[in-house]
Amino acid sequence: MRNLFEPAASVLALAFAAMIGAALPPAAFAHDAHANHHVAPETTRSTTNYAIPDVKLVRQDGETVLLSDELNDGRPIALNFIYTTCTTVCPLTSQTFAELQAKLGARRSAVHLISISIDPEQDTPARLREYAKKFGAGAGWQLYTGTLAASITTQRAFNVYRGDKMNHAPVTLLRTAPGKPWVRLDGFATSDQMFKELRDAVAAENRHAHEAHHHE
Repeated sequence: MRNLFEPAASVLALAFAAMIGAALPPAAFAHDAHANHHVAPETTRSTTNYAIPDVKLVRQDGETVLLSDELNDGRPIALNFIYTTCTTVCPLTSQTFAELQAKLGARRSAVHLISISIDPEQDTPARLREYAKKFGAGAGWQLYTGTLAASITTQRAFNVYRGDKMNHAPVTLLRTAPGKPWVRLDGFATSDQMFKELRDAVAAENRHAHEAHHHE
């Protein structure tokens, strides 16, 4: 199977090298207490498995969907949690999703970007559509709201619930395929980091499939 990220690989390598060499101002991450296993100065990387709760959410198009169906549609997943009136964490993480989407280019629909509201009582589908438009969300990036109970259940399942939206911390979760472990990036992950996680994992899967085909 052809590596869907292959055409951008050389560009990514240069961009990722530049990212590592250019640290952001320390003050921007003064609240980040994580100090172990940093893949870049501003993030902590870990891998884990999560049990996906059986909850219903509402997409920005007004459709009621099962979270499990949205997460298990066969595509690599990039997941974060936002709310539309946030003025600190969410604009930064949403801009990073926009940058990731741009890096994917024509392949943007091959990766499912998912943003789930932690303020569903305020974030109606209409508000999510406005927010999506603000950040230029394409077809592969969808936003979700629902009941407060459904949102909290989802946040707890992914260990991002902090009791109040004002305590919201930046977390990005990446998974290359259903059943695979999740890569968790605590802190302000960059689009280069996300792209690299997805590209390397998909490339590895393609190599395994290629090798298996030759051994048949």
